[in-house]
Amino acid sequence: MLYINKISLVQFKNYQQASFSFQHRIVGITGRNGAGKTNLLDAIYYLCFTRSYFTSSDTQNTRYQTNGFRLEGLLEKNGHAEKIVCTVKDGRKEIALNDDKYDRFSRHIGHFPAVMIAPDDADIILGGSEERRKWLDSLLSQLYPDYLDHLIIYQKILLQRNTLLKNMATTGQQQDHLLDVFDLQLVMHGVPVYETRQAFLQTFIPKVQQLYDYIAGTHEVVNIQYQCTLQEEPYAAQLHKARFRDMQLQRTSTGIHRDDLLFLLDGHLMKTSASQGQRKSFLFALKLAQFEILRQHKNFPPLLLLDDVFEKLDQERVQRLIALVAGDHYGQVFITDTHVERLQQAFAATSGEIQLINI
Repeated sequence: MLYINKISLVQFKNYQQASFSFQHRIVGITGRNGAGKTNLLDAIYYLCFTRSYFTSSDTQNTRYQTNGFRLEGLLEKNGHAEKIVCTVKDGRKEIALNDDKYDRFSRHIGHFPAVMIAPDDADIILGGSEERRKWLDSLLSQLYPDYLDHLIIYQKILLQRNTLLKNMATTGQQQDHLLDVFDLQLVMHGVPVYETRQAFLQTFIPKVQQLYDYIAGTHEVVNIQYQCTLQEEPYAAQLHKARFRDMQLQRTSTGIHRDDLLFLLDGHLMKTSASQGQRKSFLFALKLAQFEILRQHKNFPPLLLLDDVFEKLDQERVQRLIALVAGDHYGQVFITDTHVERLQQAFAATSGEIQLINI
């Protein structure tokens, strides 16, 4: 099992200094809007992923008019005590596990799995392809360390190749030999990413369908269609054919960095044809299927962070969700709401004891 027993925040977002202890498996966090409920969930997420769920800039995670922040978490994982410390000061970040500092933050990913469900998740359906790749990469990086390594190297090479293409356009100097080297490296690290995405989604879709039926309370066929140019022809051939176009565009126009996922409901694009309730049910099914995959892979349930779910689902769907996460199948659950009475009533019919923290 994975539990977080205590967390301390210093100069993180709206917190000057605060500490919270968690005694129960289910923790309800209440308070008015703007009090810091979501920020507390994000601090827990940061301990697990070495970054915020909501922003990639640590400057935005730092309290106004301060030069950094510190997070410390005391956790228990499979009976062993663990301590995570994240420190950001003057633009420099350090992450330590049990007082041993990481030389590469990516080595931390996957050790403390967590799933966040937040209002911004609507962008996974309604936003651009980058949002969907970000969600999929976050999940696969927790499952497969090699996947994350390939992805990080691929992104670095992609940046270098794009920089070269821009320099070639500026200087007028052709550098085919260097492009050949970059293309070979893109293939070396891009193909394993593609293969992992392709294989994973085939096993993932049935779990999403099962959970969608449960949350929605009805059966509608949902599907995830993976779009990647590597399905059409080998990546090396694509890069070779696209080289002249890439030089004109001054960027790499083909590859796994342009992949997309089509979310379908009864064969129609969910982004344009599904109702708000259907999209919400699908998002919860997507995230809960993510939870289930992580639980099976790690042999213990990840942390589940639920932000403002009562505002996103109708009463019937909320009741089904609460009954699900309150079961023994789930691990530690954190859930925020503005109304303490609503939280109490939601869990009153379950056997799970809830700890309430008012901020």
